[in-house]
This record gives sequence, C-alpha cells and structure tokens, in this order.
Amino acid sequence: MLHRLLSGDFPRSLWLSGALALLVLVLALAPFLFTGARAMNVAATICVFIVLVASYDLLLGYTGIVSFAHTMFYGIGAYGVGLALYSIGPTWGAMALGLGIALLLSLALALVIGLFSLRVKAIFYAMITLAVASAFAILASQLSDFTGGEDGRTFSVPEMLRPGFRLIEAEVFGTAINGKLITYYLLFFGALAIFLFLLRVVNSPFGRVLQAIRENDFRAEALGYRTVVYRTLANCLAAATATLAGALMALWLRYAGPQTTLSFTIMMDILLIVVIGGMGTLYGAMIGSALFILAQNYLQALMKQASDALTAVPVLANLLHPDRWLLWLGVFFVLSVYFFPTGIVGKLRALKR
Repeated sequence: MLHRLLSGDFPRSLWLSGALALLVLVLALAPFLFTGARAMNVAATICVFIVLVASYDLLLGYTGIVSFAHTMFYGIGAYGVGLALYSIGPTWGAMALGLGIALLLSLALALVIGLFSLRVKAIFYAMITLAVASAFAILASQLSDFTGGEDGRTFSVPEMLRPGFRLIEAEVFGTAINGKLITYYLLFFGALAIFLFLLRVVNSPFGRVLQAIRENDFRAEALGYRTVVYRTLANCLAAATATLAGALMALWLRYAGPQTTLSFTIMMDILLIVVIGGMGTLYGAMIGSALFILAQNYLQALMKQASDALTAVPVLANLLHPDRWLLWLGVFFVLSVYFFPTGIVGKLRALKR
C-alpha cells in the first residue's frame, strides 16, 4: 500500500524517512498540538508552499527549465477564487467557478509561453517568463476597480469555512471543531493529494522522459521524443498545480493581493527552498519548505532571546540582535549550499549510500 502511495519512490534514508514522517504527523495534528493563530498560519503556509515548491521543482529539478513566472500562476489561482467569491458571493459554486476559470487561464498562458518560448535557449526563456510575470503583476495592480489594486481584495468564504461555524458544539482535545479547522484540513489534505500526484508524475514514464531531457535534450530528441512537447506539458502541469496552491492560500487568508501572491520575493523564496531541499527530489520541497517557513517566522524571536541572554557579552549580543535576522538567514543559506550542494535530501541519500 505504501509502495503504491509513494509511487515506489521511497526516501531511501532512515534520517530522511524519520524527518518526513515527523513533518507529516506534526502538520496533520497541528490544530491539536499548537494554540494561537500564528502557529496555525505557519502550518498552513508550509502546506501550501510544499505544493508550490514541488510544482516548481517539476520544472527546474526534473526538466531543467528556469522560469520566473511561477508566482504568476500562483497569483492567478488566488485571484480566481478570491474575485469569484467577492463578486458572486460566498458560495461553493462561486469558488468552483473561480478555480475553473483560473485553471483555464493558467493552462492557456503556460501553453502559449511554452510553445513560443521553450524553443529558445534557457537564459532567454527565463527572461521572457520574467517579463510576462512582471507585466501580469503590474496589470493586477493597475486594474484597481476589478482586482483592488495594491490593496487587493478581502472576501468571504462559504459558511462552513468561517471561524464562527461549528461542526459540533463539543470540543475535541480542547480544540473547537469550527470553520477554521475545516479550512486547515482542506488545505492539508488538498496539499497531500497534489503532492502525491506530482510524486506519481515524476516516477512515471513521462517523468523519466523529463529527466532525460534535463540531462541531455539533444539525445532525448535523437531517441524520438519531441522535447518541446514534453517541456510544454511539464510547464502546463506545473502551472496548474501552482494555481491550485494559490487557491488554497487565498481560502486560508480570505484575501488575494499582489504582495501575498505575485511578489518577486516569493519567487526568490521558492528558488531558495528548492536549492536548500534539493533539486530533482520532491521530498526536498517538504523539508526545504518547513525549514524556510519556520526560519522566516521564528528566527527573529529566537535571536531576540539569545541576544537578551548574552547581554553580558556585548559583541555576541549585537551580532544576534533580532534586527539582523535576515543577515543570519542569508548566512544559513550560504552554509547549506556549501555543506549540502545537492540539497538536504541529496546529502542524506548520499550518506545512506
């Protein structure tokens, strides 16, 4: 059963298996293990970023395509669901309609970009996707009457997903079974299903062809595979899954705006997570997303505690001042690349061998 669930792609490392099992268990039980909105928000963000980073790894790690338009598809998913719920009303039908339109738009854009751009060299393709993503972000900001501009759109969700909704009156292990909990598990199981689907894709014959194209596209073409077709299909598949990730994030935040979905900073975060976790290993998306999101949210607080504890040593206290958390985050990234050139997952698998 586990073999089929993981598509035969086991972690192949005891340490990696333990880390993945612990991560899934903590995310599955997060509403019952942690209290407070911040911890729940961190857990939900990790779930969404696992899907987002895994979908990008399908392009970069498995196919060798460098794209800067991934946040555009992420934003289309968020805006599609958000604007539909804002305009039509907080119904399941509106949510399904918005998601359907967003998926169609993402697939159409991915198809056009793929067909017209994937024939050029990698650097030119990357520049084209950057230009398209930048144009889309500007468009979303300027169409203020429709998208809300820089302020974005806040919207209501169906009643079952609202914090005031109670599925049962009694609490379970001290946790209210309300709409927020239902929304979280919608994110968790949605992210789990999409991740397992992507795991199946990369371990299928289609995924093997993508890896062959990554290693040597001329040889793959000589063997009879139409590389442009496979790259375009990979681009469309990655775009669709990124769109689903954006829709899940919009439902959790009940907000769609350029800073939360279309920002180039998010694109840089995705690239960092892929490198930290390990390119060409979807499990790297899980490990990298968890470490990066936790560092983003808790590193500053931990540094403040360390700085306060080291007031007797002014030099160390200044070095660990919480205002320097971005500096230390950069240091950790450099160290991770130096000591784990194939990513955390690649390093753990190499130790096993």
